Amino acid sequence: MGRKLYVGNLPYSTDQQALTETFSQCGTVDSANVITDRDTGRSRGFGFVEMSSDGEAQKAIQELNGAQVDGRAIVVNEAKPRAPRQGGGGGGRW
Repeated sequence: MGRKLYVGNLPYSTDQQALTETFSQCGTVDSANVITDRDTGRSRGFGFVEMSSDGEAQKAIQELNGAQVDGRAIVVNEAKPRAPRQGGGGGGRW
């Protein structure tokens, strides 16, 4: 079990401070990050939280998965490792 958690189905109004406050009831939050659209800056409805221990991460999953946050049932589970990115398109021969 890792300490980094994926949090999905977040209300678009949720910011990093609100995410930290929500998860701090389960233990110490090392970091919280709401993923935003790079063009608009608007939340994409998901984020990541890193707890200070595996036990606190497990507690957060048990207590917050399916919990209501501003009328939405959030999804909380262990974050999967980031897949390596493939090289970009490049373009023509010129």
